Amino acid sequence: MPYELAPLPYAHDALEPFIDTETMHLHHDKHHQAYVNNLNAALEKHPELAAKPIDDLIRDLASVPAEIQGAVRNNGGGHSNHTAFWALMGKPGTDGVGGNPTGAIAAHITADFGDFETFKKTFNDAGLKQFGSGWAWVIFVDGKLKVVSTPNQDSPLTQGHFPVLGNDVWEHAYYLKYQNLRAKYLESWWNVINWHEVNRRFAIAKG
Repeated sequence: MPYELAPLPYAHDALEPFIDTETMHLHHDKHHQAYVNNLNAALEKHPELAAKPIDDLIRDLASVPAEIQGAVRNNGGGHSNHTAFWALMGKPGTDGVGGNPTGAIAAHITADFGDFETFKKTFNDAGLKQFGSGWAWVIFVDGKLKVVSTPNQDSPLTQGHFPVLGNDVWEHAYYLKYQNLRAKYLESWWNVINWHEVNRRFAIAKG
């Protein structure tokens, strides 16, 4: 069965004023849909691969035929990354969205980074210094949280790491509102982070 784009888990205007409505329409309805369409096209002759959950497909890129591996890496990665991205955000002011971290992730942030502000700075720096398009991530390695970045639509899944947290620093994620001010976008983004989802993903990462 071909991959499908799921609806946003909230209205397109739910992240205002930090992420604008028009960006959400373009980012989800156009950019993410294009990744899904291109992924399905690449897998037309390999329906057995299209039956895999998207994270499993990206995790096992080595099993993808060489002639379509690049298309699957880029478009499948885009589908996987964005599916996580939408869930990692929520309407500002609702329970568990924005503000300081809660739950198990809060304790690990303090243990591994000293405090939340240091963690935020480390994460924002990773996003700011990612040259061109890419992502900033938090993964869980050897019992500790670690901040990394990847280019394009590459995913930590390909390195065997389940992403706990990720922010999209492609220009299409922020340019309509923030223009070239990626740092401002990165700082604003913390107002829409869904700590419930972060904790859910953290539990998976810990195993």
